[in-house]
Formats: sequence, C-alpha cells, structure tokens
Amino acid sequence: METVNIHEAKTQLSRLVDKAAKGESFVIAKAGKPLVKVTALEAPTGGQIRRLGFMAGQIVVPDDFDRMGEAEIAQLFGSDA
Repeated sequence: METVNIHEAKTQLSRLVDKAAKGESFVIAKAGKPLVKVTALEAPTGGQIRRLGFMAGQIVVPDDFDRMGEAEIAQLFGSDA
C-alpha cells in the first residue's frame, strides 16, 4: 500500500482520490507517522437504493392510527382523557 506525506496528498489529491476510487488504497503520513488510510467506499448500486413509497398499496393504515392507545397514554401521564 502506498504511503504519501501530507504535503504530497494536498498537492496531488485528485490523482490520489482517483486511485483510491479504483481500489488502490493509500496512507497519508505526517513526519513519517501514518495518520489515515484512504480507501474507496462501497456505494449502493441502483438495485440496492431504498425508494420511498415502495410498498404503496400493499399496506393499510387504520383511520384512527394517530389516536391508537390514546387513553392508555393519557393514564400513564396522569391525565383524564
């Protein structure tokens, strides 16, 4: 694995990021001491991305959903609802 000093990393950041994105991780060091490892992220593919509304039409929410358990909750908080 390649080790680059922090000055070199600053001046050649674009090139180093491109290499890391292609799977070539590298280490950034300061005064010869390794500080961080730069590696590519595993981004989700199109089929792995969650979509809002993917279960539309498959579930039913009761009309009183926002009032379910209202009496029990009020009792827990000492209210007479």
